[in-house]
Amino acid sequence: MSAPGSGRVTGTNQDAARVREMFGRVAPRYDLLNHLLSLNIDKLWRNVVVREFRDVLQRPDARALDLCCGTGDLTLALHQGARAKIVGADFCHPMLVRAIGKFATRQHAPEALEADALRLPFPDASFDLVTAAFGFRNLADYDGGLREMRRVLRPGGRLGILEFSEVVGPLGPLFRFYFKHVLPKLGGAISGDSAAYNYLPASVARFPSPEELASRMRDAGFSEAHFKRLSFGIACLHIAQ
Repeated sequence: MSAPGSGRVTGTNQDAARVREMFGRVAPRYDLLNHLLSLNIDKLWRNVVVREFRDVLQRPDARALDLCCGTGDLTLALHQGARAKIVGADFCHPMLVRAIGKFATRQHAPEALEADALRLPFPDASFDLVTAAFGFRNLADYDGGLREMRRVLRPGGRLGILEFSEVVGPLGPLFRFYFKHVLPKLGGAISGDSAAYNYLPASVARFPSPEELASRMRDAGFSEAHFKRLSFGIACLHIAQ
């Protein structure tokens, strides 16, 4: 499936630098592999996010922050037709450079900045919407990340986290075989970086279940925390207010 999105990834500075470097290495082929390995389903998932938050995006007074934006695909999907101000942020410079290149082709381009998702350079209550697609699971501290997201959201602001999940039901074994054995080999062969695509299934395996993440959202001070399974549970959109 998609290559690992970025964010801030680990508990030590040394590990964070290592993973930042890994994301930088795969940046040139990141978009190609996202679409190829997901059979373009990743585009449909991003469209689900846009539809979910269309009411916020159509408000000219609203501000939306797309965290761990990588090369900016979700940022641009949010920006398309939006009246709100859109900001994309990521901690990996090579990924962000590619995002900025995409943004430059758009009228009233989204803003982009390099930032650590656990220490955002924004005042309290700065945004009406915060999103993250396939990058939240890489944070060193999920609860700290949720608290930081809540900090920068205005009262009544909304949160959307799009992440991979463990597939349940009859398709589970087949998907797990693809995800753990086929995808890493394909991704490694095309990108030339097997570490990044071995990291992906490992990071998904240790990510909280949808039910647990909803509980953590509530513990962080969010209300109406719930999730929507997408494509038989391959991905989930986690939503809170």
